Amino acid sequence: MALAESDFIKIEALLAAADDGRNPLTDFRQRFPGLSLTRCDASDMSGEAPFREYPKFNLYLVDGRDHCWHITGDPAIATGIVVAERH
Repeated sequence: MALAESDFIKIEALLAAADDGRNPLTDFRQRFPGLSLTRCDASDMSGEAPFREYPKFNLYLVDGRDHCWHITGDPAIATGIVVAERH
């Protein structure tokens, strides 16, 4: 599933909802069926450069086309995302 800029606008809106104290990823799977989501702490992603940074989260793109997935900067080949919470 290639990610378009319009998808990132929707993801950004979800992540901005964290400022309200709500879980920003509650509706994620409904809005993005078929896109893998992993949530972790930002320290779990040390050594990786985020695709985008938000006030409370870093966003990473995942390429899972091969047997082992890896972080990518290319939205056209992204098969999932990692949302890493920053403290």
